[in-house]
Amino acid sequence: GRDGPANHGRLCVKGRFGFDYIHNERRLTTPLIRREGVAKDAAHIDQFKRGELPLSALFREASWDEALDLAANGLVRIRDATPALAPSRLAGFGSAKGSNEEAYLFQKLVRTGLRTHNVDHCTRLCHASSVAALLEGLGSGAVSNPVEDVAQAEVILLIGANPASNHPVAASWIKNAIQRGAKLMLADPRATPLARFASWHLAFRPDTDVALLTGMLHVIVGEGLVDEAFVKARVNGYEAAKAAVAEATPERMAEICGVSAEAIRDCARAFASSKASIILWGMGVSQHVHGTDNARCLIALSLLTGQIGRPGTGLHPLRGQNNVQGASDAGLIPMMYPNYQRVVREDAHAQFEAMWGTPLGREAGLTVVEIIKEAAAGRITGMLVEGENPAMSDPDLDHARAALAKLEHLVVQDIFATETAILADVVLPASAFAEKWGSVTNTDRLIQVGRPALNPPGQARQDLWAIEQLGRRLGLPWNYWRAEDGDGHAAAEAPVARVYEELRSVMEPLAGVPWRRLVREDAVVTPAEREDEPGHAVVFTERFPTADGRATLVPANFAPGPEQPDADYPLVISTGRVLEHWHTGAMTRHANVLDALAPVPTVSIHPDDALRLGVKHGETIRVESRHGAIEGVAELTRAAKPGHLFLPFAYWEAAANRLTGSALDPFGKIPGFKVTAVRAFAVPT
Repeated sequence: GRDGPANHGRLCVKGRFGFDYIHNERRLTTPLIRREGVAKDAAHIDQFKRGELPLSALFREASWDEALDLAANGLVRIRDATPALAPSRLAGFGSAKGSNEEAYLFQKLVRTGLRTHNVDHCTRLCHASSVAALLEGLGSGAVSNPVEDVAQAEVILLIGANPASNHPVAASWIKNAIQRGAKLMLADPRATPLARFASWHLAFRPDTDVALLTGMLHVIVGEGLVDEAFVKARVNGYEAAKAAVAEATPERMAEICGVSAEAIRDCARAFASSKASIILWGMGVSQHVHGTDNARCLIALSLLTGQIGRPGTGLHPLRGQNNVQGASDAGLIPMMYPNYQRVVREDAHAQFEAMWGTPLGREAGLTVVEIIKEAAAGRITGMLVEGENPAMSDPDLDHARAALAKLEHLVVQDIFATETAILADVVLPASAFAEKWGSVTNTDRLIQVGRPALNPPGQARQDLWAIEQLGRRLGLPWNYWRAEDGDGHAAAEAPVARVYEELRSVMEPLAGVPWRRLVREDAVVTPAEREDEPGHAVVFTERFPTADGRATLVPANFAPGPEQPDADYPLVISTGRVLEHWHTGAMTRHANVLDALAPVPTVSIHPDDALRLGVKHGETIRVESRHGAIEGVAELTRAAKPGHLFLPFAYWEAAANRLTGSALDPFGKIPGFKVTAVRAFAVPT
């Protein structure tokens, strides 16, 4: 086994057993066009998944030329029929599962070919709020330290994340650190597997993160635990932050969050006074209507105590998908060009207009959830979706599926007939990760190169080739993929390198990483300014990447979210992942071993709640919210808090987002996936 720089030979169950999905007989191998007269209907999704409706009833096979022409013509028709100053009726969703090159070319296609900034990807549904807070506070949305730095930390604060299921390699490093004497503070409503190793398990009430954290900040300010020298030299906004937490006494916050005042004090003291404290967080912090406020509190915790800019310290939002960091860097977001250049800034706007040789809009685009809302209202009528599955991953799912079905023209590029593909007009069969050249940037800011091990099956083609083919048909003068590179079936290195070098020309962190270095070294930590030097694993050591080099504290106050339990819906449900499945299950549920290990959707419930509802372990349980209903298999466990259910979202049979609402965080525009008021019943057999 080679010593991989990101995992040092450690694999999670998905890497070890989950690679056979690429050979699954359900892979898309030929372009598909919707049959004449077959209407789009969200009901077709479940009929297809249950095996009652064959794909051939909805689509006919086509040649690439016919499919690409039809795909592009539909988009051009909508684009050219929209009046010059009217909002665009088009949008694109790219993928954090693809490469940096694909992400860059896709957002360039939407911006220059579809002429809109309505381009986004799954980060909007995972860490958008964290990135909003980090950009505002530190001037950068990237992690400050790699996960491995837990080895040099004395205190590890892990909040709203379950690495044992979602980042198993990271979880193994956390366990190693604890064995060497580090102390773990686990803040999570559930007793997740790492709770056994924690010095403190702060089982707070769902959605009260801000109360818990402001209680800790109150103690740090009140007991003189602030690193005054660090704050004076490097932080703005201290007085306002101090005033904001003045009333947040541990006793008051304990009443709101359900963690004792004593535990709040102990944790605040331990975090502030240790030689090195690191904070790791996940979707449990970000997927809330208060996601941005949650992250602002974590940033304040780091800044006030000077626990940033050194090994073993800092802020690390654990990314949810293999290339969320890289896709965001490459500009696959509606308010930013590549390298986080804001669309509304005149200098950024001028730079990309000149570079791409085309006029660009001056207004930021719409985000994932906003795009779906506009589609439901009939204001967005055409979409291009590459390697993304909004018909499973979006909130208020019945509403989202109806919106997608309503589109006049939907083009989907993917490796399987996903729930979203069932609603498409044209489906383009794509390449899987093992079948292509391309770079990805992981949660540690480590850029790595992937090489093809296989060719895609049948008529399936390289994603990059297909994006360029669409671009040319939209009138773009692109010449990345040339005759000598082949017909787009086999992977070619040259066109990928051409796109990478264009992206690199606007990415300061990649200044010292030309394609030849990446191929030679396999992986380079970014930012890397020079080609003959390693990159920086720890950033913000001397200054922050802001105008004045200083960070800014942004106060946050606790406020209850819109989804409060009441007499009709007395329980709260959170959604997330199980170890064996990943995201919407589009890949892992096509991996034989993984699906055999976790074949059914489970609803975790505390035994006391189960007793009251008359639900037994292994029996069917029905869960209803104000938005929809699902049925799953009851899993009785004391890891769940009384009153709190948990549901993984990888199962089409119990699509978790049928339950969730679409209320958004006002800053990060992220939905509150983690807290939904529900009621539950035993289902009579």
